[in-house]
Amino acid sequence: MKMLPRRRSLLLVALLVSISSAAAAIADEPKKGDAKNLDLGTGVGLELLYIPPGSFMMGSTAAEKEWATGIEGGAQPGTIREQYEGEPRPMRVGEGFWMGRTEVTMAQFRRFVDETGYVTDAEKPGGWTQCFDQKWDRYYYDSKVVQPWERREDKSWRDPNFGISMQDDFPVVCVSYQDMKAFCSWLTKNERQAGRLPEGWEIRLPTEAEWAYACRGGSQESQYFWWGNDLMEGKGRLNISAVDFLPGRDTIWPLANAPWSDGFAFLSPVDHYGEKGRNGFGLADMCGGVWEFTLDHFDPTGGHEELHYESKEQLSVSSPVCRGGNYFDVPGNARCAVRLGIHSVSYSDSRDGFRICLGVSRKTVPRAK
Repeated sequence: MKMLPRRRSLLLVALLVSISSAAAAIADEPKKGDAKNLDLGTGVGLELLYIPPGSFMMGSTAAEKEWATGIEGGAQPGTIREQYEGEPRPMRVGEGFWMGRTEVTMAQFRRFVDETGYVTDAEKPGGWTQCFDQKWDRYYYDSKVVQPWERREDKSWRDPNFGISMQDDFPVVCVSYQDMKAFCSWLTKNERQAGRLPEGWEIRLPTEAEWAYACRGGSQESQYFWWGNDLMEGKGRLNISAVDFLPGRDTIWPLANAPWSDGFAFLSPVDHYGEKGRNGFGLADMCGGVWEFTLDHFDPTGGHEELHYESKEQLSVSSPVCRGGNYFDVPGNARCAVRLGIHSVSYSDSRDGFRICLGVSRKTVPRAK
């Protein structure tokens, strides 16, 4: 039977509409390097970059662990810390997500507190945070070991006791896992009310696999840092323990320092190093700076491809994972593979911060120990 001309034309129109819709969907699909800006109000923004799905290597080789605890890496040998990284193993992040170009800043966190009246765990009655001890002068290895950190009930993200003024573009520190989740919930609510969140998506901490994948910047090699294995290529890229004087003193951190000055004894402004400090995904400060929290519960045998819970039935997390090292850490402790477990979901420290992720919803329930 011959097709009637009218029916043929309707089928042609339907086909063209279908092709056009498919082309539009492809055009709307985000690509690596695409950026979006979240408006937090009062002139404060937060930039996100799209991270496409992909594969990477989790963990570190025996040679990397040996370097980390050697003369140049400077990490303390004979501990089990490097074992937490696990052996190199391929993993895949199957869904694309957006990640903050930088850690959350003082200005961004202050905007959250100003709008909501939120009180951090350190500021609550009985709360405390771990800070630099201004009375500390050295380790006293011959007789005892005195660490340069102390528990303070009178300090918080507002004043982490560095002895320097906290700039708006410094990463916020002295905030807990619970505080970070509250910040993310606030952003999620704002974006959802504005109709800017896809169904089933939220703003949250990254999973450990998402963070580890993003840190390597698209590389599928098991290399020490996101730029490669050569520490000297890190000059002008990151903020770690380096040849910088403590405020008001003529001494530097008495540890294995990077053999250059990064310009800061403590925090550096986020994205201070510009293009040179950004990895293959355009993310700044993924090594050094401040420890960055992830959603996962810490497993001392190594990280997981899927979100890891303390109890999968209860979706609980009591010891979150932090990654990436900090401004105080020696080079061996500021590698892509470095990971530690945090004391509790309410613990905060002047070396710890976070960056956000926009992706598929992943629920966790903080559990106090």
